[in-house]
Amino acid sequence: MAAPSELNYKSLLNRRETERAIDLIKTRFPVMMSERLNLFKISCPLAIMDGTGINDDLNGIERPVRFPIKNQSDASAVVVQSLAKWKRWQLAELEASEGEGILTDMRALRPDEDYSPLHSLYVDQWDWEQKIAASHRNLEYLKTTVESIYGIFKELENSIHATFPDILPILPEQITFIQAEKLLQQYPGLTPKEREYQACKTFGAVFLIGIGDVLSNGEKHDSRAPDYDDWSSYNSEGHKGLNGDILVWNPLLENSFELSSMGIRVDAATLERQLKISGEEERKNLFFHKKLLNGELPQSIGGGIGQSRTCMFLLRKKHIGEVQSGIWPADEAKKCRDQGIDLMK
Repeated sequence: MAAPSELNYKSLLNRRETERAIDLIKTRFPVMMSERLNLFKISCPLAIMDGTGINDDLNGIERPVRFPIKNQSDASAVVVQSLAKWKRWQLAELEASEGEGILTDMRALRPDEDYSPLHSLYVDQWDWEQKIAASHRNLEYLKTTVESIYGIFKELENSIHATFPDILPILPEQITFIQAEKLLQQYPGLTPKEREYQACKTFGAVFLIGIGDVLSNGEKHDSRAPDYDDWSSYNSEGHKGLNGDILVWNPLLENSFELSSMGIRVDAATLERQLKISGEEERKNLFFHKKLLNGELPQSIGGGIGQSRTCMFLLRKKHIGEVQSGIWPADEAKKCRDQGIDLMK
C-alpha cells in the first residue's frame, strides 16, 4: 500500500506550465553560468571513438553504449557518459585563458542506471570546465566557485516563484560546506546515503567535500574515477579531496538530492597517484592520459549540473520522468500512475 504522502501528491504545474517552466530554467541557467564563471558555449559530441581514455568511467563499473562504425571498418565508438576529460582537452584545443572556460549541453545514455524517481537511461547536464592557475588548485577556490553556482540555483528559484507563485522558495541563503570525513565522524554508525540525509535535512543545502578516497573507516563515501577529480590531495582543512557534490534537501522525496558533482581536476602527479591507488596504471598509455602527463593540458576545475535534476527540484516534481521523456518499465509506469505522477511519453 502506498504511503499517505505518495497518495496525496499533485503536481503544482500542469504539463504545459511544466514545459514553459523547463524552458525558462534551461534558457536562463547556462546564461547565468557563462556570466558568473566566464564561460563560453561550445558544441560537444554524442559519441566518441573507443580506446582513447576520453570517455568517463564514472564510478568505474558502468558500461558505455558501444556500436560499430561501418565506414571506419567497424571500429568501435561509445556514447559519452560524461565529458570531464573531453572538456579539459577542449580547453587546450581552444587555447582558453586562465579564468576562462567552456560550457556545453551534454547528452548521454547510461544503460546500467537503476530506474528510480531520480534516474533514467537518459542524462542531460550542463557540463562546464574552467582553466585555472596552478595556485588555484585549493579548497578556497573550489568553495568560491561552489558559492557562485549555488547563487544561480537561488536566483532561479526566486524567478520560478515570481512566474509560478504556488512554487515557494525553500533553499537556504547560504550553502554549508562539510568534509565527508567530518560527516563520518559525526554519524559513524550510518551509511553514506544516511549521512547525506542527515546533513541535508539539517542545513537544507550542503557541499560535501572529498569523495573518492577511503575515509577513516576504511570505506569510500562514494566511488570516483581516478583520472578527472582530485580526490586524494590533502586540502587546507586537513582532509583529502578537492572535489565534492552539491546536495539539497528535497521535501517531496524527503531525502537528500544531488544537483551537481564537481571538483578541481588532477594534475600529473595526482593522476599518477590515483591511477596507482585504483590499480589502473595501464591507463597512462591512453591518449588523454599521455597528454596530461606530458603537460599538454591546462589545470582546470569543472563539473556537471543535472538539467533534469535541476528542473525536477525547482519545479517540485516527484519523478524525473515528469521533466524528461524516457523509456520506463511497465511496473514503474504503473507505480507512477498510482501515485498521481504523469510521466512524459
